[in-house]
Amino acid sequence: MAFINYVTQIQLDFGAIQLLKGECDRVGITKPLIVTDAGVRAAGVLARAEAALGGLPYAVFDQTPSNPTEAAVRAAVDVFKANACDGLIAVGGGSSIDCAKGVAIAARHEGPLKTYATIEGGSPKITDRAVPLIAVPTTAGTGSEVARGSIIIVDDGRKLGFHSMHLIPKAAICDPELTFGLPPMLTAATGMDAIAHCMETFMSAAFNPPADGIALDGLVRGWAHIERATKDGQDREARLMMMSASMQGAMAFQKGLGCVHSLSHSLGGVNPKLHHGTLNAMFLPAVVAFNSSVESVQKEKRLERMAQAMNLSSANDIGAAIRDINAKLGLPNGLASMKVEREWFTKVIDGALADHCHKTNPRIASAADYRELLEASM
Repeated sequence: MAFINYVTQIQLDFGAIQLLKGECDRVGITKPLIVTDAGVRAAGVLARAEAALGGLPYAVFDQTPSNPTEAAVRAAVDVFKANACDGLIAVGGGSSIDCAKGVAIAARHEGPLKTYATIEGGSPKITDRAVPLIAVPTTAGTGSEVARGSIIIVDDGRKLGFHSMHLIPKAAICDPELTFGLPPMLTAATGMDAIAHCMETFMSAAFNPPADGIALDGLVRGWAHIERATKDGQDREARLMMMSASMQGAMAFQKGLGCVHSLSHSLGGVNPKLHHGTLNAMFLPAVVAFNSSVESVQKEKRLERMAQAMNLSSANDIGAAIRDINAKLGLPNGLASMKVEREWFTKVIDGALADHCHKTNPRIASAADYRELLEASM
């Protein structure tokens, strides 16, 4: 059965950060905890969010790691409770937004975080007691500001997904100006994350025509503008288009992702220093080729439609085009250059098989398939 749900109120425009207090008033948040990281503070973006609160009392947790952990969630919950906060504002990339979603669960639900993980059957245990959240993305990549999911490394070392409609931010304030200061490599890596979302969800076999349309349009925007945004961080049109592509990828991936994300989630758990978006860029060519033989992909000409969106002459050109743009953006040329070791493969494969994205790939991968995908991406 198709399940289609779009519920986030989105403010997408230059200067949208000025709407922050109004969104707090609308949602009913009177004392938010701002969840962010040291880089956002250092870049001056946190100060812009604080100023936009217009005198509303707030607290700050600025220690979100690059891959959010259960330990960071606990530390943020302590600040939330100590300051008697009643809502959350995530200001940052996907890590800060995902960390805030972890706080939304842990601040008002008992037990270890893994209790609520999707693969542990925990989604129905996340209730409307979850703390209300407003998301202010400062990167154009994960799209977590409009998504129901969060990825967190729990105490036992697994990188797990948490999914519930109660985790969808009550408002998303998407201000492309907040991405002007992103370094080129972070622009490239997060941008490829957005493109991966659009491509992988479009290949997924689930029936969700609105998601397909949103994903394909997001791919058009992201593919056409990622190089411009990376080369010139002040390019207003490119920044706007990348923020839209990021948002659209996440609106679409309620349909499901696949092997790209199964592998990148698992490998990111084995080595949390590896950037998620960069890993997605490395896995995309091999997974597109792996999916090319699937009947549903062929029947609906999904690769051909993606090629058209990417302004390519043939679906056979997609893998090479992804590798080429990775090179143009200055991203690694494979997992080996990211110092990924083959001795990790067994653990990565075990994690990929258990990942929540594994079963929504249009072709279900075996352990042997995952090993081949890893080798092809080295």
